[in-house]
Amino acid sequence: MNAALRLSFIDRIGHMLRAQAQQAYDGQRAEAVSALDHALQCAQLAEWAGAPPSLVAAALLHDIGHFADDEVVSLDDAVDDQHELRALPLLAQGFGAAVLEPIRLHVAAKRYLVASEPAYRASLSPASLHSLALQGGPMSPVECAAFAALPFAQDAVALRRWDDLAKQPGKPTPPLDYYLALLSELLAAQPASR
Repeated sequence: MNAALRLSFIDRIGHMLRAQAQQAYDGQRAEAVSALDHALQCAQLAEWAGAPPSLVAAALLHDIGHFADDEVVSLDDAVDDQHELRALPLLAQGFGAAVLEPIRLHVAAKRYLVASEPAYRASLSPASLHSLALQGGPMSPVECAAFAALPFAQDAVALRRWDDLAKQPGKPTPPLDYYLALLSELLAAQPASR
């Protein structure tokens, strides 16, 4: 991706994330932090864990599908918005599987963890429990085995754990521009064919 296209792509993502600064998850999806604070905390946790830049990027961008450009996707609380899939067409314009697959699989990772770790369910927020029911509930043993065999399953599980922890009101994080610079560097390192 050439420099001008990279900047335009990063600007668009930055605009989408900044629009989330005051957006709260609402209804039964309500969390204690704004969507942007959640994204920044999740990216920070990934970075603190020593995750590669692609997984830090996935952590930052994992919930961007809840938002269509500047608009919150308004769906009934009884409907799964499939946010893990909604932003993939946009993100695929610049990122490869190492960013996209953990995002795509982070909901499945929650279902996997609920099925495979009995204590995990108790760690979920009420909003995550609500969405779990909409997303299919715990995986069956066959689904668990299929999920565990996927190439990016472990990255998705790590992302899921950071997602669960990234809900602390007032927690200081690096600013959005810090992570946008990381995204830009990641894009610059992509093969020229992307």
